[in-house]
Amino acid sequence: MAANATARPVRGATGIVRLALFAFLLTGTAQAQEQVTPAQVKALKEEIEEINEWLSEAEEDRSELEQTLARTEKEISRLTRERRELQDRRRQQARELEALEQQEKDLDQNLQEQRSALKQQLRGAWMEGQAPAIKVLLNEANPQEIARTMTYYEYLSGDNLQRLETFNNTLAELETTRQRKLEAQAEVVRLEKEAEQRHQALQARKATREKTLASLEQDIAARQNQRSSLEADRERLEKLLKEVEEAIANIPSPTETEPFSKRRGGLAWPAEGRLVAAFGGSMAQGHLRRNGILVNTEEEAEIKAVHYGRVVFSNWLRGFGMMTIIDHGEGYMTLYGHSSSLLTSPGDWVRAGETIALAGRTGGTTDPAVYFELRHNGKPQNPTGWLKRR
Repeated sequence: MAANATARPVRGATGIVRLALFAFLLTGTAQAQEQVTPAQVKALKEEIEEINEWLSEAEEDRSELEQTLARTEKEISRLTRERRELQDRRRQQARELEALEQQEKDLDQNLQEQRSALKQQLRGAWMEGQAPAIKVLLNEANPQEIARTMTYYEYLSGDNLQRLETFNNTLAELETTRQRKLEAQAEVVRLEKEAEQRHQALQARKATREKTLASLEQDIAARQNQRSSLEADRERLEKLLKEVEEAIANIPSPTETEPFSKRRGGLAWPAEGRLVAAFGGSMAQGHLRRNGILVNTEEEAEIKAVHYGRVVFSNWLRGFGMMTIIDHGEGYMTLYGHSSSLLTSPGDWVRAGETIALAGRTGGTTDPAVYFELRHNGKPQNPTGWLKRR
């Protein structure tokens, strides 16, 4: 979507993946590491130095609006992730608070039962006290009766002491539980306040994003037409994918699950929503054909991996916004664009159905959506033939 769709920005976008994959090669499995030679590492380091030099020059060429948009959307991604983590912590704290409240209720009921039993026993002891033990000794009862009665008094006294001790222990435990409950309530309030602060900051960033996006769209409209913008975005993505394929050429393919090629017609959709743009559909007044599909969904809806694989790209790409690319082996890759927040990093292994991002409107879309693309040996495939019918 940028105005100056030159070779430089294309190389810059693909350069990002080299940086990510360099870390991926250094931190991958032992099997992958054994295939990385010193010469490859040296070549990658030289490439990184060259890319860093290019990045310094390219920043001067990129428009200020594009830089602002990229920073804002990355900030939105970070804030969304932090708010999600806070919400998870708050739910966990709420469950702990609920357990403490139930414990308090049980202890209070137990305490009431102990208090009632203790009162009853003390009342009985008091009633028996109207004829104290000394009177029993003075009675004309036989010695066996005297011994049995005195034993009863001793047992009654010891039982009272034990009940009092149990009562005091329960009372102390109840007080401790109530204190923990107060602390848990305070923590819930704190987490709610912090989550609200993140929410307000997120809304402010989104407002900034909308303003920046509007200005950027005006700037793009003034400098170039839709066809040249889409062609530049597609060229940038093609070069990115080529860089990815070259970088992972010697890395072992995933083997822990059923091969991707066996999953035709059985893959789950990457997100819930309505298909609004089909594969092969017309773009740019009929000059281009769509290489993927577009699914309209809810803001921050979960985007899930369609199959087991390894994340090879997780960053912002012009025209596609926050994007994730997963390598599934056998030459198959899936792409997920327009996310509001990325939840994985290059090198992460993901399972089928695992949440990898949250849906959004990055990369220039006006409504929350997920762009999904499937490639085999670099060539776009119709995803709907691989996804489950619905």
